[in-house]
Amino acid sequence: MTVSALTRARARQWPLATAAAVCLISFAAFWVAQRLAHVNMLDVMVYRAEGETVRAGGDLYAMRATSANLAMTYPPVAGLLFVPLTLVSVPLMRTLTTAGNLLLVVALVQLSLQLVRPSQAREELWRRTFWVAALVVWCEPVWTTLRYGQINLLIAVAVLWDLTRRSGHRWAGVGIGLATAVKLTPGLFVVLLLVAGLLLWRRERGWNPWLRTAATATATFLAATAVGALVLPSDSRRFWTGTLFESGRVGFAEETANQSLRGVLARLMHTDDPGMWWAVVAAVLGGAAMVLAVRAALRGDKASAVVVCAVTALMISPISWSHHWVWCVPLLLLLAERVRPVWPVLAPVALVFASFALWWVPHDPGRPELDQTPGQMVLSAVYPLTMTALFVGYVVRRWRRSRTA
Repeated sequence: MTVSALTRARARQWPLATAAAVCLISFAAFWVAQRLAHVNMLDVMVYRAEGETVRAGGDLYAMRATSANLAMTYPPVAGLLFVPLTLVSVPLMRTLTTAGNLLLVVALVQLSLQLVRPSQAREELWRRTFWVAALVVWCEPVWTTLRYGQINLLIAVAVLWDLTRRSGHRWAGVGIGLATAVKLTPGLFVVLLLVAGLLLWRRERGWNPWLRTAATATATFLAATAVGALVLPSDSRRFWTGTLFESGRVGFAEETANQSLRGVLARLMHTDDPGMWWAVVAAVLGGAAMVLAVRAALRGDKASAVVVCAVTALMISPISWSHHWVWCVPLLLLLAERVRPVWPVLAPVALVFASFALWWVPHDPGRPELDQTPGQMVLSAVYPLTMTALFVGYVVRRWRRSRTA
């Protein structure tokens, strides 16, 4: 290699090295900030208690953990997943959880970039990954996920790993199936895959990647659930016949952290149970949003289909804590890629997730959310309101394009 060629190669490496260094500095600052904030990593302590209960042969759904008296809310197979947490000390577990979640931030960003722009040079992909990861680690859903030691990033990465594989990949669907077996809400992606696949089959009269992925995800979910039933038969019977329907085990619906439609309606109606109103609103909005997702899938716009489906799952779930909204990362990247002009839309949406605005209203164990003022209601509904506005804008944009066509 000539001197000039070597110089050019080194010059190309500098932007990547700079991005990696900035990301590392940002993560280090994040780690220090979390320590200074004395984060308790409450949820990972609950996960550890669930793993200990499995090892001791106890009753998973009678278990209570930490000073907050928190209960097991996931399917039994999740208890098996958490057993390894009991094999290390608590300080080491917390360190490994934080480090693992920071690596998952990088994975989530890279998979999101591959979703919204499938064809990118490898060096460019990594450079953008590091820059974006350095920023999004500070947004509220990611900060809160690491604060509690939650598994939201792992769930999102498992789903996106499937949906960014090459068409027809033999293992595509395994991640969605496992994620659904652990947390159920990713099951809406199976619905998207199945409906889009059936419509494509009807149009093309042939087996297609959407149907194949749906079948693999379903088989994986059933297999993982069967393992849970074999190892923990009593817990499985109790969960699938009763605990599954006890949404109150998770927390109060009106809590500010609950950024689902049910939470918004609970605060609006000053009650902890909005009843059928939530079911009707969730059915109407969820059905309309899934129509948008399926239509996008049939057009070959996988990125829009995936993001719309993810946001829909968060909106219609009985409880969607703010840290579940780590799907804001692919959402923001999709907006940056598709919307023009970009900043009038991207900037306010990014500010919503970076501002921690939902925590500006009174929130404590005294349940002040039951007596919110109209202004406080707006702040505590900031994620669902933003997504509703984006859905409306998306529909208007598609309608204008169809008229032009």
